[in-house]
Amino acid sequence: MLIYESTHAAVHEEEARVPASNEVVWVRMENPSPDEVKHVLGDIFKCHPLLVEDAIKLNQRPKMDMYKEHVFLTFFAVSEELEPQEIAIVIGSNFVITVYKNNLPFMDQLYHTCQKVPERLSHPGAILHAILDRCVDDYSIIVEHLDDRLDSMEQAVYNDPSIRIAQDIFQLKRMMHQIRRVIVDERITLTAIAHHSFPYTRDEDDVYFLDIMDHITRVVDSLDIFRESLTGLLELQMSMKSDRMNEIMKTLTVFSTIFLPLTFIVGLYGMNFKDIPELNWDNGYVYVWILMIGISALMWYFFKRKRWF
Repeated sequence: MLIYESTHAAVHEEEARVPASNEVVWVRMENPSPDEVKHVLGDIFKCHPLLVEDAIKLNQRPKMDMYKEHVFLTFFAVSEELEPQEIAIVIGSNFVITVYKNNLPFMDQLYHTCQKVPERLSHPGAILHAILDRCVDDYSIIVEHLDDRLDSMEQAVYNDPSIRIAQDIFQLKRMMHQIRRVIVDERITLTAIAHHSFPYTRDEDDVYFLDIMDHITRVVDSLDIFRESLTGLLELQMSMKSDRMNEIMKTLTVFSTIFLPLTFIVGLYGMNFKDIPELNWDNGYVYVWILMIGISALMWYFFKRKRWF
């Protein structure tokens, strides 16, 4: 863990222990075993058994539980695979404990930054703000990824309306729904920290948490826009398919209509009657061809004039 000594304004590392009155500590636990979590949270910091259980399981939605001497927060970061990664955060009067499973690069960066800049560890609220701010900043990666995928889908639909993209759209909408549900719950937590008397932050920290809440609100708005765009994209594809089908049917109908009188003429002169006057004409075959070509040309001109083709 990192220990900040207010008397010397210095930071150093030690094994997990109860901090002194002039110390502020950050205990970072990456992929710990259940026994390690029980030892640090339960035995050393005397946390509530329900809190210890939640920190071990790490299967909660974003929430904030208030206990007598500490607060338990569940927040989500973005992993390298663009998957939500749960972080359990325990805040006390002079300590912050973070528990998470997979490696999060920004946590390593914050840890090294706090070693170089001791003021980052001067108060639990400052540590909490730094962690939550980096989590929300990384949400922009998800927004950019979704924006790029949406652009590629739109381009694919414009290039080929018959492309099979409905399954991808529904999967993307399902993923966005899950992410949005998480972020909306986090916004509620941030509202509680910024607008209520959170016991482990200073009054001057409220404006910084409000800034985080503003960023997360923008992310929610972007997700809502993307969801509407995906719905519109699916409707656009269906409309383009319908228009293409209508064009095909119109073309087939025009050709069928043109061949209808020609079929009638051919069928008329194909009847097996002995007395058909035109059969005795010297150039009857040529006359029939001229008649059929003339009818076809007139019908084609009529359809063009009416803009039906």
